[in-house]
Amino acid sequence: MNSELKIALDMLEREREIDRKALLDAIRDSLKKAWDNQYKSSDNVRVDIDEDTCEYHLIARKEVIELADDVMDPAIEISWDEAKEIDPEVQPGGFVDVEMNPKEFGRIATQNAKNVITQKIREKERDVLFNQFIEKKSDIITGVVQRRVGKGFSINLGKTDALLPDTECVPGEHLKPQGRVKVYVLEVTSTPKGPKITVSRSHPNLVKRLFEEEVTEIKDGTVEIKAIAREAGSRTKMAVMSHNPNVDPVGACVGVNGSRVNAIVNELYGEKIDIINWNENPGEMIQNALSPAKIVNVFADPEEKTANVVVPDQQLSLAIGKSGQNARLAAKLTNFKIDIKSESQAKDAFGFRVEDYMGDEYEEGEYIEGYEEGTYAEDYAEGGQTGEEE
Repeated sequence: MNSELKIALDMLEREREIDRKALLDAIRDSLKKAWDNQYKSSDNVRVDIDEDTCEYHLIARKEVIELADDVMDPAIEISWDEAKEIDPEVQPGGFVDVEMNPKEFGRIATQNAKNVITQKIREKERDVLFNQFIEKKSDIITGVVQRRVGKGFSINLGKTDALLPDTECVPGEHLKPQGRVKVYVLEVTSTPKGPKITVSRSHPNLVKRLFEEEVTEIKDGTVEIKAIAREAGSRTKMAVMSHNPNVDPVGACVGVNGSRVNAIVNELYGEKIDIINWNENPGEMIQNALSPAKIVNVFADPEEKTANVVVPDQQLSLAIGKSGQNARLAAKLTNFKIDIKSESQAKDAFGFRVEDYMGDEYEEGEYIEGYEEGTYAEDYAEGGQTGEEE
């Protein structure tokens, strides 16, 4: 048994998580490379290794030449007299397997073999790291802030570092060196120097993954996050539904006395989170998305993905939100272009009184076609009408 080799392989397998088979393949390649450097030929060579004991044998298959004086290349040929010592029945023109001693290799060949093993180990380490992190793509991971690197931050993930670009940072968030932070894994690519990992603090799915970690009902599939819209560092809106009629999806996400949602808010350094009920009805969904504003009615066109929303006069500012944020996030969440007007504005814009459509014929949230298009939510964010939340 080659005990020293076995100990070394066990250590590499345990500490660097490199598969033993890959290590043994590296040894095979290194021995063949050493043979090739020594004799300029390796086509007739194989390396046999016992995976349990790590005992290895370098075998060269040589052609039997009748006379020793006719042996031109000892790497691939052997005299009949020598061959008979290995296989008494072998005849000239036949072949015999000869075990070679690696210790006979020259210094250069030995050094080259060592380099091959080292290179193979590095390649396998890179592969192991890449495979570990490619499985974490689109997931969250905890890292430690290292230092500023160009237009971003270096985040240590344990065995390697990731890049948090400025474009994926939360506006106004100050990351402190050596501080622990949760990040969303955006991209993992393989490079000659190891995996290149890009992470984010501003991606909407960071909030989604944090809720999946924190809320048991989401983790086991009872509650589902149907949509999420985020303006990082300021506000997030999230729509949830329950697959169990006995489970309140919003209550499950909020937790007792707000314990669950507060844990996520703390992780996001105070970012506000609105959790609403998902509804298949576009009118109801838009109404929920504009929370906390009270809605008089929603006139939605599901084919055009547009909606006119009417709110009480005193609720217009709240529905639009500061700098149009509430309306903008509701539009992202529902994927509808939303035009918000007060009751008095609706009379002039639509040519009818909203209350005329609140009877038996049109229920709240139903679709009414033929309305005039007005100013949409995104227009409020470009210097148009804005409102302050109450």
